[in-house]
Amino acid sequence: MTSSAAQVLPGLSGEEQRHSEALLAVIRDELREAGGWLSFERFMELALYAPGLGYYSAGSHKLGAGGDFVTAPEASDLFSRCVAHQCAPLLRATGGDILELGAGTGRMAAAVLTALAEVDQLPARYAILEVSADLAERQRSHLARLPQPLRARLEWLTQLPQAPMRGVVLANEVADALPCRRFVVRQGEARELGVALDGAGALREAQGPPAPPLTQEWRRLSAALEAPLPEGYVSEACLRADAWIASLAEVLGEGALLLFDYGLPRRHYYHPQRHTGTLRCHFRQLVHDDPYVNVGLQDITAWVDFTRIAEAAHAAGLEVSGFCTQAAFLLATGIEAEVASALSDAERARRAGEARRLIMPEEMGEAFKAMALTRHAPPPLTGFALQDLRHLL
Repeated sequence: MTSSAAQVLPGLSGEEQRHSEALLAVIRDELREAGGWLSFERFMELALYAPGLGYYSAGSHKLGAGGDFVTAPEASDLFSRCVAHQCAPLLRATGGDILELGAGTGRMAAAVLTALAEVDQLPARYAILEVSADLAERQRSHLARLPQPLRARLEWLTQLPQAPMRGVVLANEVADALPCRRFVVRQGEARELGVALDGAGALREAQGPPAPPLTQEWRRLSAALEAPLPEGYVSEACLRADAWIASLAEVLGEGALLLFDYGLPRRHYYHPQRHTGTLRCHFRQLVHDDPYVNVGLQDITAWVDFTRIAEAAHAAGLEVSGFCTQAAFLLATGIEAEVASALSDAERARRAGEARRLIMPEEMGEAFKAMALTRHAPPPLTGFALQDLRHLL
């Protein structure tokens, strides 16, 4: 893992430095208790979700132009309106609710509800599951601007519903933040990578003892790939995706789970040329690959293995009813009509620029994928009518 990121990233304020040091102290204590080594999965969990200190648990400006990264709903309401166009027939069939996982600033919820109101297809309830108290407060502030009939449908949750729901579950850029394992290929076997301390007490990457879960995953992966991965190959495996999908399957009694994230089918994810993995960190709109700087202050993500998501869905009794690029999904759900409906040339030009960012291959269009996991045969999914990539899974 590179160490040059700290030399090019913006400096930290005194408050930010103290925050990061407080989290590092927690990680160091756990490292010592564990004998000097932690799996990367555990490190990532602490860096992102440690109570009061992790990136998603503490207050910081994460999203938008002034934050660390920009998601599709933050880039343009066109994305959310297209998602609403896919939600409408599903709600018409199920008469149910929408559950959004990790709603960011609340902008997506506002745009989806507004678009659904325009076609008289509002959900009975729009629930938001948010683990960050800071983000939940920002969502409430943003969504307070909605008309009262829309605000009345909003509800915030701190855990998944206990009873199965009918309707739609939305997960935009959620799977990429699940803590993952990292490994390096040595003599044809996967050796787990994790975290240790150097002589100065700083975090460093270190190979750890063989771990049965990763060893089992490596055997599955090796059997599925067309050719062995080369010596020194580094990548990730998100073992938690299985339990995550299983928990969402328990929630979804009837309807669809719509996932949007950057990722690949397995055969492309573990391509020999992708030899340094997909792990990425986001700090103030800069992307780098060193998770051991600015701990607690930067996002850490890994691309999604959509084959794993599909396998987990099948194991949990869900059907993979659609898989395509984000560009194909947005074109199928009417992004061009949304651009054309602008009332002025200036507004149309603005929307066209936003649409290009969402659909062009060199922007978000190809790297991001859309996937629909369903239960009880929903109506035709228009968002997946233009492209079907399920044969690649």
